[in-house]
Amino acid sequence: MAPTSQRRPRLLAAGAAALSIVVSLLGAPTVAAAPGGATPGVADPGTTPAVSPASVSPASDVAQAAACGDGADALVTGSQSSGFTTTYRGRTVYQGEYYITAIWEALGALTPGRTSQEKVSVMASAWIGNNTIDLPSHTAFEVCGTLDTGYVAGGGAIQAIGVQDVSIPNLNLTGAPYFGLRFADVHGLHLGQINLRMSGGLGIRFERDLPGSTDVRMDNIYVSGAGSHAVETWHIDGLTIGTVTARNVGESGLLLQGTSDATVGTVDGENVATGTGYATFRMANENGPDVTVNHVRSRGGGRGVFCVSNSRGARINSVDLASNGNNSILIENCSDITIAGGTVNGGGEVRLAARTEFPNNRNINITLRVDNTSVRESPCGENTTWNLSGNGARNIC
Repeated sequence: MAPTSQRRPRLLAAGAAALSIVVSLLGAPTVAAAPGGATPGVADPGTTPAVSPASVSPASDVAQAAACGDGADALVTGSQSSGFTTTYRGRTVYQGEYYITAIWEALGALTPGRTSQEKVSVMASAWIGNNTIDLPSHTAFEVCGTLDTGYVAGGGAIQAIGVQDVSIPNLNLTGAPYFGLRFADVHGLHLGQINLRMSGGLGIRFERDLPGSTDVRMDNIYVSGAGSHAVETWHIDGLTIGTVTARNVGESGLLLQGTSDATVGTVDGENVATGTGYATFRMANENGPDVTVNHVRSRGGGRGVFCVSNSRGARINSVDLASNGNNSILIENCSDITIAGGTVNGGGEVRLAARTEFPNNRNINITLRVDNTSVRESPCGENTTWNLSGNGARNIC
């Protein structure tokens, strides 16, 4: 039976002996060929090195990452050379050469109908092929090694849809999936130390056209090399983020859409959205209200901060923006937006603008030091308050 993106974790009614009978009757799974002719099931050490959380995380986060695997109910261990083993509370439920099958069997071994979390820890590093890992309710799933991904159109390498009480405490992921992580209609989601070293695709996506999510928490998210956004949300009510760090990302670092009651610590972007209209931090599509962001840092790339399309009710406590290739800040058709302090140095202008299809800007309050670039408000908004310093030229109402 070939692993495919549509296959779901199955419950095991028996142990390894029953599994071996199934394999003998149906044949061993056939996994799609790995990129560049690599052996399926193991990441090529020449192209997908293991990722050290210490390289991108503060010391306190390293200590948390070092505990990866603690308290696991199901464990996936091994390597392509030795084979993979899945155990559930000390009982072997899979032994074989297929990494993705070992992961599916770990999830399938968890207690059916459980009402509290059980945990899967994947200690091994390998390639999952063009397949998807679906997380059911009341599941903690972490990858302590490095999970190298294939590509499933419209799908996530890891996803949780229509579930509750799901957590991913630790994850190291490489490759160019369609989505690294994909969510919708999930209630009670925790993402801990998430490290996505990608070579294309979109990092974390909450779907637009499926029911929304509630009670979502992300601790520290690092995304590099995504061709699209690092983190994109739709329709979340109740979002808490510690840090989003985006490096060399094609579109936004953090994009909030239709998301309310959100608290974000830091959004940090370098070379994000180069040559596009996206930004290190963007709010769009009627985002808000009740959004608070402590700090946005942006270097190079496209825009620094961008609010658009009738988004409302957001406060950014401070910004540190320099050398953005597009607008350092663009606020377009938004209301009740405050930027309470910080600096803009060089790069594109700070701009308040409006298009005709949405109401004009209203209740915009900006306190900034702006040097070596200009500030412009056109057309004049309603009840705009400026508190500006620095040498930047001003054309404001």
